[in-house]
Amino acid sequence: MLNTDETVPTSTRTEGATWMIRARFRMPLREDLWVNELSSAFSEATFRLLTGVPKDDHALELGEVQAADAETVVTAIRDHPDITAYEPVHQDETRAVGQYKVADQGLYEFLWQSSLPPEFPVVVENGTMEFDLTTSREQFEAFCEALNETKQHYQLLSVVHTEDEDPILTSRQRECMTVALSRGYFEVPRDCTLAEVAAGLNIDKSTASETIRRGTARVLRQFLVGAE
Repeated sequence: MLNTDETVPTSTRTEGATWMIRARFRMPLREDLWVNELSSAFSEATFRLLTGVPKDDHALELGEVQAADAETVVTAIRDHPDITAYEPVHQDETRAVGQYKVADQGLYEFLWQSSLPPEFPVVVENGTMEFDLTTSREQFEAFCEALNETKQHYQLLSVVHTEDEDPILTSRQRECMTVALSRGYFEVPRDCTLAEVAAGLNIDKSTASETIRRGTARVLRQFLVGAE
């Protein structure tokens, strides 16, 4: 059931254009899921399902944990009876990435019931997951109706519509901001400097600064103001 003050924005459709909906949802996880149990036990940790696929009687997933003591959380994941195999990909004090096999496919029941699977990553904190959808307005409305019919509680955190011919970011802005995001430039405190972002893009520091500044402004205008 919808639990939000958000409404789907309306606009006059430009002739020949296709409006796309970008929406972010939050909803509680099923109580018997392992990730619900562990994210509730480690309420300050963030779990990210980077990708996953159901296969036979289990699911294969690639997940990330961010926590003050990542090792303790990873140990709990390894020891959970629903996790039948775990292979580390990366681990340091506060972040761990691992590939694992899950005996319970309950998380994917939501995917099977919907013709619009959530986009990865799916973020889980304290028993609640957040995910994004990008789809047509008609499919978005059908998706929300299906959630309401199943009495699934959810929050609609944001809704933005845009024409597919007019993306929010230019390709160069998207490239710069993706590199900056992946390297931790937007973290507080920052994990890298502007000079390091520029070096990763093989451009000068002033160009990186201007591109990121313009890209950030466009994203903020779109999400805080909406399509004009």
